[in-house]
Amino acid sequence: MSENPLLFSGGLPPFDQIEAAHVAGGMRELLAELSSELEALEAAVGPTWEAAIEAPSALGERLGRAWGVVGHLMGVRNSADLRAAYEEVQPEIVAFGLRIAQSPALFGALEELSNSDAFAEMDDTQKRIIASSLRDARLSGVALHGEARERFNAIQAEMAECATKFSNHVLDATKAFALNLEEAADVEGLPESLRQLASQAAKEAGAASSTPEAGPWRITLDAPSMGPFLQYSPRRELREQIYRAFITRASEGEQDNQPLIARILELRREEARMLGFEDFAGMSLSTKMAPDVTTVERMLEDLRGASFDAAVADLADLRELAGKRDAVEKDDLKPWDLGYWSERLREDRYDYSEEALRPYFPFPRVLEGLFSLAERLFGIRIIAGDGEAPLWNPEVRFFRVEDESGDPIAAFYLDAYSRPAEKRGGAWMDECIGRAPGKKPVAYLVCNQAPPVGDQPSLMSFMEITTLFHEFGHGLQHMLTQIERPMASGIRNIEWDAVELPSQFMENWCYERDVLLGLSRHVETGETLPDEMFEKIRAARTFRAGSDMLRQLYFGLTDLALHHDFDPQADRNAFDVQREVAARTTVLPPLPEDRFLCSFGHIFAGGYAAGYYSYKWAEVLSADAFAAFEEAGLDNEAAVQKTGRHFRDTVLGLGGSRPPMEVFSAFRGREPSTDALLRHAGLR
Repeated sequence: MSENPLLFSGGLPPFDQIEAAHVAGGMRELLAELSSELEALEAAVGPTWEAAIEAPSALGERLGRAWGVVGHLMGVRNSADLRAAYEEVQPEIVAFGLRIAQSPALFGALEELSNSDAFAEMDDTQKRIIASSLRDARLSGVALHGEARERFNAIQAEMAECATKFSNHVLDATKAFALNLEEAADVEGLPESLRQLASQAAKEAGAASSTPEAGPWRITLDAPSMGPFLQYSPRRELREQIYRAFITRASEGEQDNQPLIARILELRREEARMLGFEDFAGMSLSTKMAPDVTTVERMLEDLRGASFDAAVADLADLRELAGKRDAVEKDDLKPWDLGYWSERLREDRYDYSEEALRPYFPFPRVLEGLFSLAERLFGIRIIAGDGEAPLWNPEVRFFRVEDESGDPIAAFYLDAYSRPAEKRGGAWMDECIGRAPGKKPVAYLVCNQAPPVGDQPSLMSFMEITTLFHEFGHGLQHMLTQIERPMASGIRNIEWDAVELPSQFMENWCYERDVLLGLSRHVETGETLPDEMFEKIRAARTFRAGSDMLRQLYFGLTDLALHHDFDPQADRNAFDVQREVAARTTVLPPLPEDRFLCSFGHIFAGGYAAGYYSYKWAEVLSADAFAAFEEAGLDNEAAVQKTGRHFRDTVLGLGGSRPPMEVFSAFRGREPSTDALLRHAGLR
């Protein structure tokens, strides 16, 4: 057996041993083994569940186990050596995946199975797996032959390469910019937590010495640094400088993603047409819960109509406040002013600031409260397992999940803190191990919140708290699945526009009094968040709700337009499309040089192409699901627990074993309504 640690046979990945040097050799050794096994399988395959489904799935599982670890490390421990190794072997991984998907022998056996007497005797989960496997094989080009298949496969390889380059460019461009401040006047108005973070960043960048009080300070494009700076710095010219750097990330020089955007859109359009679709949006929606582009556009337009006037009023409020304070920008509000004046308006209207909340939410306490809520709702226990698993960074935590009787059911890693030098931005959940007979699921939960500074723990903003709850919701669906069949357990085989339901559902609990107070303990005094401050947070839930809604619709409609009725080889380019969508979805137009598409990794380096609308589609589901708890009575503990167990057994438990509308209806007793979403946002 190989001694390459990347080829671990089972259990948790040996992250303390895996290095970039193991990637190319290890993956090629594995590919050789799998290739031989695939040939043997093709020679003997027949129209049975075991041969047509389980055996190919097992090959994919083994490939995914090793390559998934490499992909995970690319996100959390990126390095030049790892990139080079990843890019070297990625085309071979893509090619082997296509070889399985396009196997005539496997596809023939699958088709024969779907038409056999045995199919009629199968359970609903098996039938759904077979149907989705046939669909995915067709979308992988199984029906193409000769030159058409060669061209299709070349497209897949090039798109994978483009996506990797896109993501690396964003990471590099984010790392490359910093606003170095040396004068006290430059950090006037900044909260102590940001000064501490900026001082630490300066030291890490090579400053001989730095203190939060005397500097120097370093502001970066990383969210925990840039976000508070735009909210609190009264220095308009500095806000403009960092804002312009942010919206033009990865749009010039060696990190220029503009050519990649054009190429990715061309390749996707070509791919879709080869498979018989008019455009990539139609191809994407063939695997979604939404039936067609028209239905999605209608939903997004309904939400736009409900939020546009509110967003106009939001902007008028900011202009009025700036005018009252006799600010220079009162008649000329710019995008870099919105965060600053929004925070001033929040302070005026609700008498609290986001920064004032941080001391009440030290990360260890927030975790304790989150785990307590999960135990209360879903009948589980979460136990710290530090020291039980190899880690890729000393800051990472490991936890075990048990049922009420103490039996182990799952586990997860939690990588919470921002590390801009090696870790990509954003937050995500991914699968380490999926549930299968004899296997318990393990998840990766990754966030990018403000790290600890000195002896002080990470102090969380409210947005960072909701982000943690969001990713934990994804993790719950992965870990609490009740489906033993690997191809439908956890989040597998769930339509992409329904997969955000549990994550967005969990965010709602951050606005419930007992939950939020249970997350709080002042880092210095130990006091719980005062009731009056909670009421202000709850009242502020609808603050700028129209603007927030419109921002997401801007992203979603831009994504849809780029993949639906846009020809990347015609006169217009992607940024023309962006500006056209902005004309009806923004009340303060983006700058002419805005290139946010160049860092829009969700659609150009992730799984949300022609699917970014999924956040809003699923938010309708999640808000309606939370309404079930409201109707049961949030102060009725027995009813809350009963509803929570029902949610666990349906939404979290059934995974991809049934269509998402059936799963939702099994929980709610009816199909979803937009009423709860608009009510929560204060737009109805």
